[in-house]
Order: sequence, then structure tokens, then C-alpha cells
Amino acid sequence: MAEPIWISEKNVVELMNLPEAIEALEKGLALEANGETQNMVKTHVAWDHNNLHAIGAAYPGEGFVGTKTWAHTSGGACPLLILFDAQTGQLVAIIEAFALGQMRTGGISGVATKWLAPEKADVLALIGTGKQALAQLAAVHAVRPLRQVRVFSPRAESRRAFIEKAGERFDIDLVESTSVEHALEGVPMITTVTRATQAFVHAADVAPGAHINAVGAITGEREELAQDVFARCSRAVVDDPAAAQRLSSEFIQAFGTGNRSGHDWSRVSSLSKVIASGRRREAGDDITVFKAMGMGVSDLALGIELYRRATARGMGQMIPQPQRSMPRLTR
Repeated sequence: MAEPIWISEKNVVELMNLPEAIEALEKGLALEANGETQNMVKTHVAWDHNNLHAIGAAYPGEGFVGTKTWAHTSGGACPLLILFDAQTGQLVAIIEAFALGQMRTGGISGVATKWLAPEKADVLALIGTGKQALAQLAAVHAVRPLRQVRVFSPRAESRRAFIEKAGERFDIDLVESTSVEHALEGVPMITTVTRATQAFVHAADVAPGAHINAVGAITGEREELAQDVFARCSRAVVDDPAAAQRLSSEFIQAFGTGNRSGHDWSRVSSLSKVIASGRRREAGDDITVFKAMGMGVSDLALGIELYRRATARGMGQMIPQPQRSMPRLTR
């Protein structure tokens, strides 16, 4: 029985960059569309202002199944992805998943932007400057080379710190916006990556034909997009429809359960089906929205590729295979 390996953050960063992650994600989504991988519905539990999350997927044809779990707390987080052998159930790898998670969250927006944003779009409005924002910028830039990025967050010091950090990495015109309205004015691409609990993107501020990556509101108490955005939405796409139906208050309000006038989840497509159909943005499309909830298929797509690269290069620290012991059944 082969020994499993522990793949550290340092290993992950050495083994994969964001453009490669976008390629791996697109391949994983294509497998999902063909029925060759199965997603585990995301689950979470909340306490105070904290959340414990678990997602997973099965890639039986690739030989792997696995889960990623993390506690998002006010004191921090420690995400881990665990890979098992699909045939034996034995532990294959444990992967530290901070960088993996950033590449997955940014990369899935990159895939959606590739398929749904105007082909010649080169200006992005980035709303939110937290720890995921830089990867979101980089992912859009990987598929739509950017000329300008307008940056907004409520605190001026956060905007300026982000612009300074991004300016060290990208040769892009970075513009500080003092309002959401200024950031959105006339732009063809928008990414929202916030922890907002009240909608701040309104249809009147969104340019005709714009594409929106809505990344931040992944639990029921959070919201970024106003409902009038969906009234203009030509195409609504999500990574994981089941998770959106349970946890996205924006999509639940817009598409309901199908028993109210105008509410119908059949109007919402998965990103994997978009890729399988080959249908990119069409000339008559107005607003397109991509909602990223986070799903196991995406994390496993990166985790499997990282494991293969690590074993090919002899990277990762060997750890013991767990061994069974009989429990003590009496006092």
C-alpha cells in the first residue's frame, strides 16, 4: 500500500500557477458535463459570525474522490483538501489549500469570463479588495488582457493598499473609484468579491452587455446583486446549481422554487453545461451573471492535478497510512 503525501502551501505554489489552474478547472468542468465526475452538495454550519464548510467530489474515472473542509472564523481559517483512492478508499494526499482555494476561486471566474464576457472587453470593475481580490483580477486578466481596472472598497486605505500591491504585479492602469457607481460606469466586466449583506450592484449602474462575476455572497445572509440586475439578465450561470438553490439569497429571490410568476430555475445554467454546449456570449445578450458558490468538482480538479505533478517530481512529505485499531468496548 503506497504511503500518502502531505503537499504543503510551498509545494502548491511551486507546482501550479493561476493560468494552469484555469486550464485544469475547464477540464474538470468538461468531465462534469459528460457525467464523468459527481459533485457533493456543499454543506455548512454557522455560529456567531463564523462558518464551517465542506465540499467534495468523485472522479472515479481518474481514480480519486475527496473533500475540502475549512472553518471560516473571525480568528482565521485552515483549509485542507483530502484525496482518497476511489477503488480502495485509502488516503492518497492531504493538501494545504490556501493557495489552492485562491486559484480555484479566481480561476473559476476566469473560466466564466472566458465563456461569457464580451470578447474584446479590456476594462474591469473590481468591487472588494480583500484576500481573494488579487487572484480575481489576475484570473480575468489571464483570459481578457486588461487595459484598466477600477477598484472600489468602502475604505480609502484599503483601495490604495490594493492598488499599490496590484501595481507591483501587473502593468495595468489601476484607477481608484470612490463609489460603486463610478467603478461600474460603462465597464464591460464586473467582479464583486465582498462580504456585503446588502445589495450594492443595481441594474441602472450596469452597462448594456456587461458580464458580472458574483463571487462574495456564498451564504444566505450575504448579498451583492440587486434583484433588478436579474430582470435584465440574459444568461444566469452558476458553478453549482444545488448550492445556489440552498445558499444564494440573490438567486433564491430571483428564481425561487418555480411556483411564483417569473420564477424558474430552468433559466439558470451550470458553467459545465455552458462549456459542453460551446455556447459563448451572443450579440443580443445583455447582462450575463456568473455566480460562484464553490464546489468540490473545482477543488478536486486542482487537487488531482497537483497530486500528479507532486508525485512526478518527487515532491510532498510522506506520511503514514492510517492503521485500524480496535476500540476499547468496556471500562
